[in-house]
Amino acid sequence: MPRPQGFSYTRRADGTVVITHLSRNAGTLRGGRAEQFLAEVESGDAQLVMARWTGAYKHGNERIARNHPRSRR
Repeated sequence: MPRPQGFSYTRRADGTVVITHLSRNAGTLRGGRAEQFLAEVESGDAQLVMARWTGAYKHGNERIARNHPRSRR
């Protein structure tokens, strides 16, 4: 599975954290969740952490879903 890429985050003056993926809003965190996110980003791989927090990462079932009858066109 390829590593996540294209994520960035902005910390606002009011403590809100906005996570973007390829310049599109992927999530907004406030309060304790924002603080927890910032601590996790500083201690680990930032791209992987942002992918996990936004849910925008591959789950491993993409190949199976591609072969499903409704997905074939």
